[in-house]
Amino acid sequence: MQIFTAQLPLPTNYLYGDFFAFHLRDQHNVAEIVEENTLHKGIIWQQHATKMTLELKKQQATISLAIDSPSIIINEQDLLTLAQHVLGLKQNIDEFEKRYLETPILGQLIEKQRGLRIYQSASAFEALVWAIIGQQISVHAAIAIRRRFIQVVGIQHASGIWCFPDVPQVRLVDDEILRQTGFSKGKIIALRALCDAIENQQIDLSQHVTHSNANQITEQLLQIKGIGPWTVSYALLRGFNYLDGSLHGDVAVRRNLQTLLAKLEQPSAKETEKWLEQFSPWRALVAAHLWRSQSAAGY
Repeated sequence: MQIFTAQLPLPTNYLYGDFFAFHLRDQHNVAEIVEENTLHKGIIWQQHATKMTLELKKQQATISLAIDSPSIIINEQDLLTLAQHVLGLKQNIDEFEKRYLETPILGQLIEKQRGLRIYQSASAFEALVWAIIGQQISVHAAIAIRRRFIQVVGIQHASGIWCFPDVPQVRLVDDEILRQTGFSKGKIIALRALCDAIENQQIDLSQHVTHSNANQITEQLLQIKGIGPWTVSYALLRGFNYLDGSLHGDVAVRRNLQTLLAKLEQPSAKETEKWLEQFSPWRALVAAHLWRSQSAAGY
């Protein structure tokens, strides 16, 4: 086993508690383990089981990768890029807060939650699979399916932690195994189609998503059977650091918007979409603020 380590600074307003709350959603500690100020997460790096460790101290993060391979070499920049991604440090939230902090209603929410950013899945593929799993079911049910999926389809690191599977692992298992983990027929179709699109290079998950190419990758993802607008917007938010997806169809967003606006009835998806439009190109970050208003682990 090889271990590679690097350090990077953290903003003064970084929300350490929220970062760990996100990774504590599954209390079974199968693929993510939180110990005080440290996260251990199983990932597959260059097709090898790897334990990623992120230790957060005041204004400093230390990332380590322990790889089950004697031959893999990692340079420091790769480590720093991975840490910046997972920690959500590639998001220009300072500009967002400066622009909207003084606005009525939303400004009050931002003031309570300054420093909020979107913590990322380790890879865009993980974010997309999580979004597929979470379609039209509760977060609790999705977490249970994700756990079983990781244990059945993923690989185990020498430390014992399970690593979220990548495309080759998924392609090795048959549909019956996926059904046993809790995948519906529709979700199996979506997962298979996603893996095929990646394998056939019809979609490139390594690309950097910006406002100039967001529509292009959105259309590519929407061509995949079983993937709809909510799945795309959530995956772009959680796996690509893209903050302008419109999550107007999300039940929690609509419910918390009702509270924020003090309305007697929950806004419809269309009404929520119209309300979010005024905050482009930050619509998904606004949605995250609405999620966070009720739970640190819920966004």
